[in-house]
Amino acid sequence: MSAAPGTPAVDPLEPTPFLVGRPGDRALTEELVATVLGPTRRGWLLLVAALGAGMAFWLVALGATLFVGIGTWGNNIPVAWGFGITTFVWWIGIGHAGTLISAILLLFQQRWRTSINRFAEAMTLFAVAMAGMYPILHLGRPWLFWWLMPYPSTTRLWPNFKSALPWDVFAISTYATVSFLFWFLGLIPDLATLRDAATTPRRRRIYGLLAFGWRGSARHWRHYRIGYLLLAGLATPLVVSVHTIVSFDFAISLLPGWHTTIFPPYFVAGAIFSGFAMVVTLIVPARRLLGLERVITIRHLDNMNKVILATGLMVSYGYVMEHFMAWYGGDPAEAFAFVNRWTGPYRHLWYLQLFCNVVTPQILWFPRMRRNLVVMFVVSLLVNLGMWLERFMIVVVSLSRDFLPSSWAMFRPTWVDWGLLFGSMATFGVLFLLFLRFLPVIPIAEVKELRREFDHEDRLVAGGPGHRPEGAP
Repeated sequence: MSAAPGTPAVDPLEPTPFLVGRPGDRALTEELVATVLGPTRRGWLLLVAALGAGMAFWLVALGATLFVGIGTWGNNIPVAWGFGITTFVWWIGIGHAGTLISAILLLFQQRWRTSINRFAEAMTLFAVAMAGMYPILHLGRPWLFWWLMPYPSTTRLWPNFKSALPWDVFAISTYATVSFLFWFLGLIPDLATLRDAATTPRRRRIYGLLAFGWRGSARHWRHYRIGYLLLAGLATPLVVSVHTIVSFDFAISLLPGWHTTIFPPYFVAGAIFSGFAMVVTLIVPARRLLGLERVITIRHLDNMNKVILATGLMVSYGYVMEHFMAWYGGDPAEAFAFVNRWTGPYRHLWYLQLFCNVVTPQILWFPRMRRNLVVMFVVSLLVNLGMWLERFMIVVVSLSRDFLPSSWAMFRPTWVDWGLLFGSMATFGVLFLLFLRFLPVIPIAEVKELRREFDHEDRLVAGGPGHRPEGAP
């Protein structure tokens, strides 16, 4: 039987390796720094130009919001939260995969994180940057965002700690700071490699400054290991705490459809679900265009698809429990909020959300489909769409049908709403392309270390009992 298109031929009895072949340190270094020190590709320039046009649209929508006000959005009464908070929660969720892959899998010593962790870490930083913009804009007077911070104030102005908004500020700023430090610390050995391999004085100076004098001594490596593990330990609880705090924006209210205790774990599972989907969306084309098939193997992608499947089942369970508790609780307003999702004016979005988040991931039960590049890319795109629709259903649909039928209203996004949504995606894409061009996308030092571990294990196996030389019957 022939393999499906896009699926590498794999022996079902032999696991796919995490590193194809056993290249030497020099060959591996030259291969991984080529994407940074090599010539700029025309395809990269075309992508930057295309996404730059979308970024310009984002700047226009941002300018309209700042100079005219949030009246340019489609928000109304009762839908005071629209695309802004929907997209904020979506971007925060996408940023979860980076910390999970980098910190938690590092603490559990999972080897399959090695070639994909830097993709995920960079994605986390850019996603958090996009997310942090929306609550500030939503204040109406974004230049006064510092009022949310607990600073010693001679004007006796202090944040209201009973509100979820100051806690969002604490959580997101902490998450962004720790994620940046963790990402940059992991880059330092590879920045030193780029410094030593650079062929122009300007690049050598830039990468030398960023490498902070790294020389690869035993003392440097000892401090690096300690600092890396400490930051991983700090980042691990943030995976749970950040989106839990974001869920409190909804769960501590009395609005039907929001006032539920399942929101914290439900939001965390959904965040990991969408985050891993976005990693797959980015890594599949980047792996092909940059020629990284040797270090990002199909086994890495297979493991990520397994996480998508598992968290997709958690999200599906959350949907079931939401509806069960709305029926079991006996609150007519709560029950109506969920019936309205099936039968109300936004019902087509509800069914599309179910298809993307519940039905589509089930194809990943099949190993052949988990290893098919086309299938996993399409599934990841649909999951990203479905998770944005889920946040739209929670935010907009719940607000549009509140306790008072006399105040019901439909939400209709304006061009500014669409500009901020798609413009943030284009800006995210530009930032990611700049990362791919000017920084090492694969942790060179970690891949070398992994190759040495594999060589050591091969020598142990070769010298162990029952070993047969190659070619022996």
